[in-house]
Amino acid sequence: MFTDLQRVLNTYWQQFLYISPKLLIALVVLILAIFVANHLSSLLGGKLRAKSHDPLMADFLTRFSRWALILAGLVLAMEVVGLYAIVGGLVAGAGLSAFIVGFALKDIAENFLAGVVLAFNRPFRIHDTVQIKDLVGKVEDLSLRVTLIKTFDGKHIFLPNAMVLREPLINFTRDGYIRQDFLVTIDLGATGDSEHAAALLLNYLRANPKVESKDPHTPYVILEKASANAADLRAYFWAFSEDYRRGTLELKSELMRDVKARLAEQGYTVQTVAQ
Repeated sequence: MFTDLQRVLNTYWQQFLYISPKLLIALVVLILAIFVANHLSSLLGGKLRAKSHDPLMADFLTRFSRWALILAGLVLAMEVVGLYAIVGGLVAGAGLSAFIVGFALKDIAENFLAGVVLAFNRPFRIHDTVQIKDLVGKVEDLSLRVTLIKTFDGKHIFLPNAMVLREPLINFTRDGYIRQDFLVTIDLGATGDSEHAAALLLNYLRANPKVESKDPHTPYVILEKASANAADLRAYFWAFSEDYRRGTLELKSELMRDVKARLAEQGYTVQTVAQ
């Protein structure tokens, strides 16, 4: 028994001594590949960021080139050791194993390909405010597998790229301007003059320097509903949307808060101001 064990151990030791030079060379190849990948991708990323106006694309291509070079080095190291042919033969010869590996990597491959599509299609840029399903936030990063969204309450959401590509995506800031609206219900009193009230509301919107007033982004007011003594006026205005929360949401809140006092100064009673 001990003789057999000694013979087996001696066989393994001889095999290790035989393959150890190849392992050493493969390790050196892999380390060099990682070193070259890091430096070349950093050099490429610096040039892309300097010449490109799209940091999202530059960052994605930098990561892609780094992992591609590392993968090439890993394949070369496996070829040196002789494992590449062995692993390839096992995967090609075992249908069940190939199916299991393919199924396990399905989501990774899907998200990677979706990331490539998003990087080149560019439905958003870094710091754009987007909505995917019920999630609204700013785009912070696009990696090979996930898109990072930061919500307005400070949460970081990592969305699979395949989901971002598959779901309808609303970009609030791509155009640079976004239109908002709110409803003002006014008690007309005995005059019943809704046109005068609409004109006052429109002048108030135009007087605010934060409201865009150049074509085609001009404010306007429509009469949505009228009764004998009341009128529903809907005000539409455009705002600069680069900072969606401050440039749009806070401006809308400011207008809704102040419109009641402004119209009251002209003798109108504002019943409600709503979205």
